[in-house]
Amino acid sequence: MAVRRVLAFVDRPRERFEQAAAFWTAVTGTRLSSRRGDDGEFATLLPESGDACVKLQAVGDGGGAHLDLEVDDVRAAVAGAETLGATVAADHGDWAVLRSPEGRDFCLVPGEGAARRPPVFAGTRLDQVCLDIAPDAYEEETAFWAALTGWPLRQGSLPEFAVLAMPGMPVRILLQRLGRGPGRSAHVDLACADTDAARALHERHGAEFVARGRRWIVMRDPAGGVYCLTERDPETGALPA
Repeated sequence: MAVRRVLAFVDRPRERFEQAAAFWTAVTGTRLSSRRGDDGEFATLLPESGDACVKLQAVGDGGGAHLDLEVDDVRAAVAGAETLGATVAADHGDWAVLRSPEGRDFCLVPGEGAARRPPVFAGTRLDQVCLDIAPDAYEEETAFWAALTGWPLRQGSLPEFAVLAMPGMPVRILLQRLGRGPGRSAHVDLACADTDAARALHERHGAEFVARGRRWIVMRDPAGGVYCLTERDPETGALPA
């Protein structure tokens, strides 16, 4: 299966969707598209330039993030994913919702032919989805994502992290082995030139500080969703030496 592009979806509770939309457009320098879907559950964060790669979805409860993978042939991609251990959760014909072996939702969608990366905004870029994986599912889940995308796994900055080596994608995939279960969750990460300055900006727009990690700050947005501000370079995605 050839993945043409990776998109990040920020999933937030339906009753707090407007709060999420106001926050995420403000901290990414984007505007919200018109809402679409049977219940108006989808919207896109439209950058000032470049092609959009981050979207919002109103969900029934909870919240987190999920991946959309753009492919040339959705039907062939679904069949291939099933051979690797995925199951189909909802088939919409021209796109499908699947679940990974651990039970993590993701979507296979037709490619849009987009290639221009959105610009950095206020020293930050939302450029990563972190898959939070239970310890007993980590080996199977990481092997699944590497096989599904065809991209090799590389060791991350700490033993509990692995990164898929992704050529020219606007959104990266990070795989994190949790210290304890359950897994199946995901969150978005922003690469920041200055994490403390980014924290101050996000707090001005209603986010709350949760915790400080080794090279990241955990935050909670006004809709209750957790995400991270990382020390990675907003242009390259790499950590400083």
